[in-house]
Amino acid sequence: MTAPRPRIDRTNVAALIPAYFEERAIADVAKRTLAQLDHVLIIDDGSTDATTERARAAGAQVIKHEVNRGKGGAIKTGFKALLDTSAEYILVLDADGQHLPEEIGRFLAEANQSGAHLIVGSRMSDTRKMPFVRRMTNRFMSWLISRVCGQRIADSQSGFRLIHRAVVPHLFCETEGYDYESEMIFIAAREGFKISSVPISTIYGEEVSKIHPVRDTIKFFKLLARYRDTPAR
Repeated sequence: MTAPRPRIDRTNVAALIPAYFEERAIADVAKRTLAQLDHVLIIDDGSTDATTERARAAGAQVIKHEVNRGKGGAIKTGFKALLDTSAEYILVLDADGQHLPEEIGRFLAEANQSGAHLIVGSRMSDTRKMPFVRRMTNRFMSWLISRVCGQRIADSQSGFRLIHRAVVPHLFCETEGYDYESEMIFIAAREGFKISSVPISTIYGEEVSKIHPVRDTIKFFKLLARYRDTPAR
């Protein structure tokens, strides 16, 4: 008989926050995340500012890369560390304040209700604050990814997501940049894991996007072509 899955709560979910030059926001994000979850791990991806010091002062565990490896590289470092803990799920969110830690409970509730292995936060239920070009881009890319995956992905470009530990060993691919977040979805679908979504707020402040529009778009379409001919289980 298969053992029942444990109830998902703050004690068996660990937060993973990749950060690069985020000294302005990291302490606030870390403190607010610690109010929701017991374990917060921040990967400082080669920053030379006070990101690490402020994250540790806020009470978070920190692993620091000596050189910048990209967002995908930072997330994989965190995955490797957190697989050695008892965490049932890993909650990934951004360090710049675009994700509200206070909405983490929505992911936990969805995990308990649906048992989904990958839960992606969706900003598409209320796009009034989202710039028009970004809104259209997100919808188009999410539509493409949904077709390839054979599952509906409401907001494939959202980095606010909850990943079951069973998925994580499959995610140590070569991709290191922002396209890793799309590849994560492709891999989860290919391996037969259930993907769902929860609504999250659309937050934009003074942060400057680190995404390079031309370079990262080219990477995305190369990635899409690679997985398009790889059927999901």
